[in-house]
Amino acid sequence: MQKLRICFAGTPVFSAAHLSAIIDSEHEVVAVYTQPDRPAGRGKKLQASPVKNLALENGLRVLQPESLKEQEQRDVLEKISPDVLVVVAYGLILPKVILAIPKYACINVHASLLPRWRGAAPIERSLLSGDKETGVTIMKMDEGLDTGEILYKRFVNILDSDTRVDLETKLMAGGSKALLHCLNNLTEMLEDAEKQDDSLSCYADKLHKTEALIDWSKRSEFIERQIRAGIGRSPAYCFLDQKRLRILRADIPTEQSNNSETQCGTIIEVTKDTFTVRCLNSALRIYTVQLPGKNATGVGDLLNSKPSLFEVGKTFSDEPALEQ
Repeated sequence: MQKLRICFAGTPVFSAAHLSAIIDSEHEVVAVYTQPDRPAGRGKKLQASPVKNLALENGLRVLQPESLKEQEQRDVLEKISPDVLVVVAYGLILPKVILAIPKYACINVHASLLPRWRGAAPIERSLLSGDKETGVTIMKMDEGLDTGEILYKRFVNILDSDTRVDLETKLMAGGSKALLHCLNNLTEMLEDAEKQDDSLSCYADKLHKTEALIDWSKRSEFIERQIRAGIGRSPAYCFLDQKRLRILRADIPTEQSNNSETQCGTIIEVTKDTFTVRCLNSALRIYTVQLPGKNATGVGDLLNSKPSLFEVGKTFSDEPALEQ
């Protein structure tokens, strides 16, 4: 195995897991690129990315340019002279001149089985679509959007209970192993790289806030996937008594009564720990919710303090109260 001089580019927790794997390997991290500190939280204080925090903890050089398009940034990278630039959810476009600088290649870790789910939200899109399998693809980067030649794939099963957080955790673990496998065998991997079949591609567009709004007239299977896909980032929500309510955990009851004439979005059953809502084809049983400005709460706890909050016959809506 050849010891490589590696530049790393990434920003969120998903990226940091891969940087950590390289730090613990025999390879040398010579510089780390991450996005500039951004305002976050109620105080809007500048907050460093998980990648920056990890890099500083390990005494690594950190670079945070707003863009890589300027000649100055090209000069900086040329002076560093990396063997490989590893990119994992960096969030900035790499111009052609940057792609050409590393000795061997710029390689990217993408959280899908390319060419399926190119784009910004492959984890969420795979869950929403009901995919039973996904994975991580290591590719040699080109100027296109996730169109580069494939070096290696690692497959991951999607369980019916997996949330976005669950699946991201599995993909971080699988991706870290896949990345090290590629780095340890880089020359062979580059020689055997395979072109993607563009005819099989689909695009994982970034989720819009409107996609988190529950439409109870849809099938219960889709709404249940919508809830799992939103965990940790864009929680699914609706309105009850014209107030926003996030739905965080639900399942589809195996036994269901015949409520085919009941309006979709209507609560049809309440137990001490759950309530059940009518959907297009069946129903959805809700376990955990979140009220505005509150922490996630079990339905049972809310019913203890507010027994009238969820009552049979109440109906969810898709819009808040109108301002007076």
